[in-house]
Amino acid sequence: MKILVVDDEQEIREPMGRKLRREGFDVVLSSDGLEGLKSFHNERPDLVVLDILMPGMDGLTVCRRIREVADTPIMMLSAQLVDEESIVEGLNAGADEYIVKPVGMNEFVARVRALLRRSQISTTDNAQIYDDGYLNVDLHKRQVYVKNKKVHLTPTEFKLLAVLIENAGRIVSQRDLLEQVWGREYIDDVYYPRVYVSQLRRKVEVDPANPIYILTEHRIGYRFEKQNRTNA
Repeated sequence: MKILVVDDEQEIREPMGRKLRREGFDVVLSSDGLEGLKSFHNERPDLVVLDILMPGMDGLTVCRRIREVADTPIMMLSAQLVDEESIVEGLNAGADEYIVKPVGMNEFVARVRALLRRSQISTTDNAQIYDDGYLNVDLHKRQVYVKNKKVHLTPTEFKLLAVLIENAGRIVSQRDLLEQVWGREYIDDVYYPRVYVSQLRRKVEVDPANPIYILTEHRIGYRFEKQNRTNA
């Protein structure tokens, strides 16, 4: 699979490229946002690793430009500790993942593989389509409609929704969500489900402040509640 790494710091960009190549990936390296955007259109990578702070076109802008045309998984690189506000900003731009620099190369590759797995979701034979008249989710086609209007979900958001729908009516613990959606590599990132669920609610709920689909089970996890056509 092909990975595009966009980072203006050569001492970070080059080691990442070498490590990914040793792990069997095809790698394209870009040193700034504009070059990275051009490389994305020319190379059509399977995943983009994107630094946030770059001269000229920053990573968030590149992320938004990519999201205008593709659902390619995007991992953002941050030079500082990531807080929930930063994650929400990145999610709004279309990012799937955050990783803080400097990062160990083995952890970096593990998270790349986990993100690639999330983008290649496999679903069960049951509940391939959920439709209550307001929310329509086709798990096989990876399509989501709200009031007959197509809604864009990142690969991670879609994976999260799919896991909840496949367990409709049952509580999915935060730990199980982390393992099923993000992978074992993220088992300690306990704030991820809360932040991503909040973002997902903004896209699919009638009223995100009073959700009817994705319900919080305090200190336990989350539950997807199916709605009758007259309720949604």
